[in-house]
Amino acid sequence: MIVGEQKPLDEVMELLGDARKVLLAGCGTCVTVCFAGGEKEVGILASQLRMRSKLEGHAMEVDEVTVQRQCEWEFIDPLASRLKDYDVVLSLACGIGIQGMNERFPSTITLPGVNTTFLGIPEKQGVWEERCQACGDCILAVTAGICPIARCSKQLLNGPCGGSQNGVCEIDPDTPCAWQLIWDRARELGTVDKLLEIQKPKDWSKSRDGGPRKIVREDLVLIDEQTGD
Repeated sequence: MIVGEQKPLDEVMELLGDARKVLLAGCGTCVTVCFAGGEKEVGILASQLRMRSKLEGHAMEVDEVTVQRQCEWEFIDPLASRLKDYDVVLSLACGIGIQGMNERFPSTITLPGVNTTFLGIPEKQGVWEERCQACGDCILAVTAGICPIARCSKQLLNGPCGGSQNGVCEIDPDTPCAWQLIWDRARELGTVDKLLEIQKPKDWSKSRDGGPRKIVREDLVLIDEQTGD
């Protein structure tokens, strides 16, 4: 899932500036799960904005809405008729949803209320850890299902560095060495032979160095063309 956290209230107030009518828009998927931008968080932040702006002498009118996903037109199109009533939209979606709002409604300013951090997994209640950097060239079949790009501090492809000691990364005693995890699981699975094959330098052109990425499912495109949707 995409993981993010709300921006500090001071920063949000600075972003909103002199806006008087604000639509605070939440998202019902990833940011809801990580308690950054769901309906509950929208309600709390809206109250904070109203109180803070009143105390500072320029009370804001803050309305609230939460859609299922801000990254898909079908869920945000119903907002179109409302947007003309607001100075700005403050989105609590991830960066994808915020860009989606700005792209779909170019004449409306949509500001970010969340810092998008990583693709992660819930380790326990209230704690998420990075597991994927969406590099576009997945090697999990080689590394026993554990990603060294996201979980090794140096993104090493052929084993641990010299700073790894007793299964712990040198950057932090609370961070396990990704390659120790990989080796231990490969031994359990009987796939150590895959680790002994030297991996070529990573093809970063499939990641950000190659520009914005796009996935096209030709079968779905064909269905779309046939139905006219």
